[in-house]
Amino acid sequence: MTAPPSSSDANAPAQHFEVRPFAAPVGAEVIGLDISKPISTEDFARIHKAHLDHHVLVFRCQQITPQEHIDFSRRFGPLEIHVLHQFQLKDHPEILIVSNIKENGEPIGLGDAGVYWHSDISYKPKPSLGSLLHAQELPSEGGDTLFADQHLAWESLSPELQQRILPLKAEHSYLAKYEELRAKNPWRPKLSQAQIDQVAPAVQPVVRTHPETGRKALFVSEHFTTRIVGLPQDESDALLAQLFAHSVKPEFVYRHTWAPHDLVFWDNRSLMHLAAGTPDHLRRRLNRTTIVGDTPF
Repeated sequence: MTAPPSSSDANAPAQHFEVRPFAAPVGAEVIGLDISKPISTEDFARIHKAHLDHHVLVFRCQQITPQEHIDFSRRFGPLEIHVLHQFQLKDHPEILIVSNIKENGEPIGLGDAGVYWHSDISYKPKPSLGSLLHAQELPSEGGDTLFADQHLAWESLSPELQQRILPLKAEHSYLAKYEELRAKNPWRPKLSQAQIDQVAPAVQPVVRTHPETGRKALFVSEHFTTRIVGLPQDESDALLAQLFAHSVKPEFVYRHTWAPHDLVFWDNRSLMHLAAGTPDHLRRRLNRTTIVGDTPF
């Protein structure tokens, strides 16, 4: 395990908190930590290890400002500025607003984020290390987020299929389903040419190795993966369909039901996630930061 990419406050007093694993394939909740306060080197190392061990951490009761959200996120690495600048939080471009709320007839955030299983920013040469989503306003029903462990997905494949896919690469594209989503949700903005230029397709390994733990994971998704490089299209489509179905089996999945002020931090190198949906008449708003990762191998 390597050290986290940024330093902690060595002089900060220790905070007393617990890491409680869920009764699920992945995930743990962190109870008693206040991320608005300085975090000692030892406490930060403990958080970092828990994130690697459990892949998704739920920090409970985080009544924090947007800047505190950004500052905590940045301790794990530089932050991504999302291509949909229309939904950046004012004065905080590092935060993407995820929301179905409309004000004056216009959406304030990305309302259909995560409707397909995916790993964030896999369509860039350096996909995301992780994302942190902070609950601002929650619906009375719906709004759950599902997480699927792609290490378990890889490890449960047959040795023959593992051997077949290990050397393969696949194309990932942000644009692959964008117009399909716009057709269903006309308030999703039309991309400018400058935005399109930011999201040229990237080629990634079908199986990636986690840079900190060394564990292998499947790295294809129904949202962004368009084809297996070097295979005929029909063969590529059949193989991807098989992997998509396998990768999200119930035995790999944790379903998160949000509580007020939850801050959820997941590892995009280990997981895929999916938004389970919110009834249109119920308001939902969350703030998201995304940490830049490294080139998959």
